[in-house]
Amino acid sequence: MIRQLQKDEEIPYNLLLLADETIEAINKYINDSEIFVFEMDNETIAVYVLQEISNDTIEIKNIAVDTKHQGRGIGKLLLRDAISRAKAKGFKTIVIGTGDTAPKQLHLYQKEGFEIFDIKKSFYLDNYPNPIYENGVQLKDMIMLKKELM
Repeated sequence: MIRQLQKDEEIPYNLLLLADETIEAINKYINDSEIFVFEMDNETIAVYVLQEISNDTIEIKNIAVDTKHQGRGIGKLLLRDAISRAKAKGFKTIVIGTGDTAPKQLHLYQKEGFEIFDIKKSFYLDNYPNPIYENGVQLKDMIMLKKELM
């Protein structure tokens, strides 16, 4: 079941940290965003975060599935839920960013109709104090993708 996290509930940083490197980075967006959690057997096993960018555009700031539950289609389910909620709220565009060394995520997003529209050069070098490695390669650029909803 996917549901919105209530303001008085504990933020699932353990899951958010699977997709973002530091609590400080998460705290830059989490308080003005909506958090959605996926629960199974009374356990929160996945999360995504939506943040309004403008009247027309919403961004998926974080999407993560507990490592024990990855590879089961939960990420795709979360992505589709985010798209559905964005459409229902009347947004015209949904965007998401991912690292330049993340072929699985890129493939998933593109399969769901997202298209690359920008590359934020040196994003991970400029915004994180320590180097971040994914798949044995240092992250440098953020690839931005968007999907038109209407």
